[in-house]
Amino acid sequence: MTDFSTIQLDKDPRGVATLWLNRPDKNNAFNAEMIRELILALDQVQADKDLRFLILRGRGKHFSAGADLAWMQQSAALDYNANLADSRELAELMHNLYQLKIPTLAVVQGAAFGGALGLIACCDMAIGAMDAQLCLSEVRIGLAPAVISPFVVQAIGERAARCYALTAERFSGERAQQLGLLAECYPAEELDQATAAWTANLLLNSPQAMQASKNLLREVGSGVLTPALRRYTENAIARIRVSPEGQEGLRAFLDKRKPSWQEQQ
Repeated sequence: MTDFSTIQLDKDPRGVATLWLNRPDKNNAFNAEMIRELILALDQVQADKDLRFLILRGRGKHFSAGADLAWMQQSAALDYNANLADSRELAELMHNLYQLKIPTLAVVQGAAFGGALGLIACCDMAIGAMDAQLCLSEVRIGLAPAVISPFVVQAIGERAARCYALTAERFSGERAQQLGLLAECYPAEELDQATAAWTANLLLNSPQAMQASKNLLREVGSGVLTPALRRYTENAIARIRVSPEGQEGLRAFLDKRKPSWQEQQ
């Protein structure tokens, strides 16, 4: 895989990719280079047919402290069109992470401020440390959480998003779990062990079925049933039942044996 300066992309033999924010000396703060490299890394992940799911993590003490100070200073000197180009890059990153074909799991420790909440909200699932500190901090420096706001609202709801975006109040990993941003939270010293357990659990599942389920739930959205959605769901189950992994899973269940994707582990 490509060598990067601000991130690290690892792939293990089981088909698990781990994408690391890798500026620990800067608390994994965003800058233009990191955003570009994350987009490139996600392109590689999207093109790799052997990958089963992606884990998003931050090296060092913090998941990400938000925007890099030097980058913000540079942005302040740019005109509207240059800032628009910057924002479109960030929007491309968030969109590509949200739309990634394979499941995504964010693992959050330490600080997760500003745009870092966007990354977490764009992942399908997230876990974190109880003592993590999260914050939609933009209004404290005269900005707004614009690009990440649709994903944050989907993750925690409009009311909570209004509260934390307008107050810039910090909240803990435990509060993030109550809001639905994190599925589970753990003592910080147990986070690696929890990540391994989540990984092992996801490896039990059919890769094809997880991708199909992700596509299905994207179509289902808020769950409002329309004639078109009903037809979509009918076709979805028919397609996966006759697929190679669907057939293998059903046969394995009836034969009381492990399906082929579990035997590889």
